[in-house]
Amino acid sequence: MPQPVVDIFIPCFVDQLFPDTAWNMVKLLEALGCTVRYNANQTCCGQPAFNAGFQKECRQISDKFLEDFSREGADYIVAPSASCVGMVRNAYADLYVASSQLVKYRTVERKVLELTEFLVDVLQVKSIPGAKLPAKVTYHDSCSALRECGIKEGPRKLLGMVEGLQLIEMRETETCCGFGGTFAAKFEAISTAMGEQKVENALSTGAEYIVSTDTSCLMHLEAYIKKNHKPIKVLHIADVLTQGW
Repeated sequence: MPQPVVDIFIPCFVDQLFPDTAWNMVKLLEALGCTVRYNANQTCCGQPAFNAGFQKECRQISDKFLEDFSREGADYIVAPSASCVGMVRNAYADLYVASSQLVKYRTVERKVLELTEFLVDVLQVKSIPGAKLPAKVTYHDSCSALRECGIKEGPRKLLGMVEGLQLIEMRETETCCGFGGTFAAKFEAISTAMGEQKVENALSTGAEYIVSTDTSCLMHLEAYIKKNHKPIKVLHIADVLTQGW
């Protein structure tokens, strides 16, 4: 199989709050034989503006996204965030349905993949040499991964390749964690209660870590965990797959 050329998209949350996750994704992709490229001009996919109802402003950002990721030579565009991938695949379709840039959008949209689906569906990874985490973990299905991208079994397959890792499913794993972007700001009490429920379900498994594809969910859960001194931690799946290296 020819070495795939991958343009990486690093979302705002990852860039500002979880930069190690971005580096771990790069290390993982390179170790699996990919040529990784990073366009330093990239910014945001526009999701915050879109979700807040500012479609005109979002369109300015999404136009830039299409320009940044229309470079020649890339086979795929990979991001460590199902939320942002879902934005490009789904919301962009509404933004460009009657646009002169529809063809450009469709060209980019076909290349955009979340990290785990790229590893499982495209690279068809069967093992990750050196990955080791002797711990019990539970997996949180983010709304974007599950409902927007159809990601369910792939992350679990990858976690099964990590030496020493024991995956224990929690109750209501498909239930929202309560973040939801601006939802957490507009409906703080409901958002906090949902986060509490998710953390308590995770704790009931005896897991040491909550793992997910989305740093936004993990940030929300980590805030509740730290404030209430709960004995559990969070890890993005890219960080799990490079443990032990």
